[in-house]
Amino acid sequence: MGMKRTEATVSCLVASLLIWVSSINALLSPKGVNYEVQALMGIKASLQDPHGVLENWDGDAVDPCSWTMVTCSPESLVIGLGTPSQNLSGTLSSTIGNLTNLQIVLLQNNNITGPIPPEFGRLSKLQTLDLSNNFFTGEIPSSLGHLRSLQYLRLNNNSLSGAIPMSLANMTQLAFLDVSYNNISGPLPRFPSKTFNIVGNPLICATGSEAGCHGTTLMPMSMNLNSTQTGLPAVRLKSHKMALTFGLSLACLCLIVLVFGLFIWWRRRSNRPTFFDVKDQQHEEISLGNLRRFQFRELQIATNNFSSKNILGKGGFGNVYKGILSDGTVVAVKRLKDGNASRGEIQFQTEVEMISLAVHRHLLRLYGFCNTPTERLLVYPYMSNGSVASRLKGKPVLDWGTRKRIAIGAARGLLYLHEQCDPKIIHRDVKAANILLDDYCEAVVGDFGLAKLLDHQDSHVTTAVRGTVGHIAPEYLSTGQSSEKTDVFGFGILLLELITGQRALEFGKAANQKGGILDWVKRIHLEKKLEVLVDKDLKANYDRVELEEMVQVALLCTQYLPGHRPKMSEVVRMLEGEGLAVRWEASQRVDSTKCKPHDFSSSDRYSDLTDDSSLLVQAMELSGPR
Repeated sequence: MGMKRTEATVSCLVASLLIWVSSINALLSPKGVNYEVQALMGIKASLQDPHGVLENWDGDAVDPCSWTMVTCSPESLVIGLGTPSQNLSGTLSSTIGNLTNLQIVLLQNNNITGPIPPEFGRLSKLQTLDLSNNFFTGEIPSSLGHLRSLQYLRLNNNSLSGAIPMSLANMTQLAFLDVSYNNISGPLPRFPSKTFNIVGNPLICATGSEAGCHGTTLMPMSMNLNSTQTGLPAVRLKSHKMALTFGLSLACLCLIVLVFGLFIWWRRRSNRPTFFDVKDQQHEEISLGNLRRFQFRELQIATNNFSSKNILGKGGFGNVYKGILSDGTVVAVKRLKDGNASRGEIQFQTEVEMISLAVHRHLLRLYGFCNTPTERLLVYPYMSNGSVASRLKGKPVLDWGTRKRIAIGAARGLLYLHEQCDPKIIHRDVKAANILLDDYCEAVVGDFGLAKLLDHQDSHVTTAVRGTVGHIAPEYLSTGQSSEKTDVFGFGILLLELITGQRALEFGKAANQKGGILDWVKRIHLEKKLEVLVDKDLKANYDRVELEEMVQVALLCTQYLPGHRPKMSEVVRMLEGEGLAVRWEASQRVDSTKCKPHDFSSSDRYSDLTDDSSLLVQAMELSGPR
């Protein structure tokens, strides 16, 4: 009996493998080039990418599923393309029409020009298309009317002209349409969508009070972006794909039976860990890309019931656990403190969705979340190289070039949060422990958005000072008022940690280093003995010119008055060698002429605080950015 079961299992696995291989081969040209890779590289070639968000798109790759801004199905087909708010310019290539499995395209809030490619009409599976807030010109392609599965269409705030194609009246699945604030003219079709808006087009709806200019109240985007992993109704599938669908269904059924059988076998032969029950919400996925809503039980199993052996780190927001999902994916699960606080389900989910919209190569991507009446958990990709704080103490030693690259990467991540993310996000706890390192030791900023997520009172009245002693800007510590310049201060301390290899609070514990790290660095800089600052593990293997520049940037970032500190965009330019000399000279002129306020030293400020855990001090704060 056991042999028969094994043979059946092997047959199912072989059949699944053959089907998967055939689906991959279908994407390859006679020369073995993936059509989707070619299409995506065509899109990249026509766009200008000032922030390098498409940098890891490689024309020699076989599979684009690991690329940033690209979402794939379980069959490794490209089903999502999302690069919102990335300052992309140039034109949109017609090769997008070759990505025939696309279900969601999000290119809003960029600077893309030129016409909308009519090749969009080939994307029969497309459900969501958002090209709003760009500079697209020309007419709306009539081929969009072929997209019978399209449910959500935003073309507003562009420079489109001409008449709205009558073919749009045939889009029976369309639930949301917004073409407002363009230069559209001509007769209007009878819109099938329940919600539409065409105000702001001077030739037809100049004031918005004209009849037929809009339908029901505009819905927020998150209400219409269904999971990109869901399948289309069977009646809409092409007849020539029925065989493949049947084969995949059969293979999935076999795999389900196999997994269920293995689960029963495992349960009978091993002692399962005891899990405490938590009233959970229905398992579902939410709006954007791969952002998943996990069941609490899934994360319990993945982390071995949140075993202390799986703890990766502890901080002011909660513990982080290493976990392995059922599909083998290694993740980091952050179990937030005060998970049972009185916070609405919708409000928490909205905050999580806003964090997930911050997508940048130097920001830690949110993979999913779990929300129950008593628990709040966030799921992130696992970073194999840990944090900068752990690596500064570990072996092998981070070389000078890597430290410089980490500084620039972290600065770019914070720049995105402050100046390119909408709405902007203030981190409030910039430190070496919150800068993670990927497989290539590239900096990835973590824990952003969490301070807002855990402020349980009405945010316009009170909130909490959150941060780590030694990294908190003086104005934030004394008044509770945070701004982008609060993060700039913390980044300056981070630079000093990269240079010295020591944490900010370690200086008070050494006999020859009285006071805080900032006081010590200022004194050494005045004495022109910068070699004393450098991490002893580096020995003489560092660039002395770059050392001087990095110290100057750190001191500029940690000036007492927030208004004197540079913005993160200036910090990035200075670290890259542009404008530092002018800014430093100007700061020295100010220092020599101004009458400083009472600036008690950091050693006085932190003399009674030696704990490296995050500080939580209740303070009044006016409403501000995230």
